[in-house]
Amino acid sequence: MPDIILEIAQRFHAAKYSIHIVGGTVRDSLLGRTVTPDTDLTTDATPDIIKDIIAPTHPRAVSSVGERFGTVQIHYDDPTASESDPDKTIILEITTFRSEQYLSDSRKPDVVFGNNLEEDLLRRDFTINAMAMDPLTGSIIDPFGGKIDLEAKIIRAVGNAPKERFAEDPLRMLRAVRFAAQLGFTIESSTAKAIQSEAHTLQKISWERIRDEMCKILLSPRPAIGLRLAAELGLAQYFMPEMIYLQGVHQRPGHSKDVFEHTMRVVQNSPATLTSRWAALLHDIAKPRTYSNENGQVHFFGHEDIGAIMAKDILRRLHFDKPFIEKISKIVKMHMRVNAYIPDWTDGAVRRMMLDAGEALPELLTLSRADITSYRQDKILRASALSAELDERCRKLREESERVPIKSPLDGNELMQIFSRQPGPWIKEIKEHLLSLVIDGALAPDDKEEAQRIADELLHNLPQSKSTPNVN
Repeated sequence: MPDIILEIAQRFHAAKYSIHIVGGTVRDSLLGRTVTPDTDLTTDATPDIIKDIIAPTHPRAVSSVGERFGTVQIHYDDPTASESDPDKTIILEITTFRSEQYLSDSRKPDVVFGNNLEEDLLRRDFTINAMAMDPLTGSIIDPFGGKIDLEAKIIRAVGNAPKERFAEDPLRMLRAVRFAAQLGFTIESSTAKAIQSEAHTLQKISWERIRDEMCKILLSPRPAIGLRLAAELGLAQYFMPEMIYLQGVHQRPGHSKDVFEHTMRVVQNSPATLTSRWAALLHDIAKPRTYSNENGQVHFFGHEDIGAIMAKDILRRLHFDKPFIEKISKIVKMHMRVNAYIPDWTDGAVRRMMLDAGEALPELLTLSRADITSYRQDKILRASALSAELDERCRKLREESERVPIKSPLDGNELMQIFSRQPGPWIKEIKEHLLSLVIDGALAPDDKEEAQRIADELLHNLPQSKSTPNVN
């Protein structure tokens, strides 16, 4: 526990106010998990008093953005900061005891300050998060059986009316799924039934908050568990119904594994990064729309192209930024191209794939490896060997391009000067032809003499409409 928390607790105690650590810090410490220095605390002091008590501790910054909800956020220099991360901070959020009252048709709470710790814990989401710890003594206050549920690995809504917990904030339903994915816990039956019953109320929640929970699910150790629960409990249909449509679509007649289950395996196989896991989740998203069965042969013609468009639509809906959307869309669009790799590919074909992939190449290769989900060991070994071979060829070609960059030997200015011609479409056509020869290994990137000969020949064969009169 950071020393600053102990100092703050001592100051609150001296001022005759209580203060307790609450939420994930308590839960994770009891589970023996790594606890971050950022901590939530609760107190019977109001925001003005909180700021007065902590003033002598000289925080780096005090934020009052959440003050109307009773929260004061405080930033302190982290004593473990290093030269590589000198601005590292500890963030504490101290919140006045609350008793929140929600209107059924409102997304925002009507906050009422309280003076009772148990009442404050009652308004929290799940029993495993409704425990408090005294920073000075380490004693645990657990009025709702959180420790028992931790030991049993159960996620249970606080109190006897789970629907009320979810009516207060429908995002809690998706949080239950997230905790199951993060902790490997089971959602208690009455809590699960309440989620199924109230799933439609997730529509009250902003896309940004849903996006953030989905990202946490995907970054968890067990993303497939979270995604399956989101589908089973009826939540996914209100923010990503495309995922539900993967169920029941089989890649081969009579095959037990449908596209949904295949996707879950690919997600689970992928590294825990947002790019890799979102690409894995969306790579086959268009298969239901492109399904066809011809004489017992299942096809998904063009699913990668339609999938790239669908990926953009889904990620825009969830308010991701444009660069992320474009990167995921590119990976989805190109994943079949990488999966089609065979050793007969020329270096030129590999270079073209690398250039088209650009910065998305590492995640594209990662997806190709994760996409190997067969039950047959011989098939897994063959596919893995091909993936490893392509990875190695890309590495070698990347090293070559770092020594001699892949580019046309002649740029636009050089072409205009050599041929005494004005700018026009002819420049692009010649440069693209020269670059294509470089990619195929038929022309060295620095062979200007041969490039000029080829350009001269090509220029004479260009249609008149693409050729531009001489400058003279």
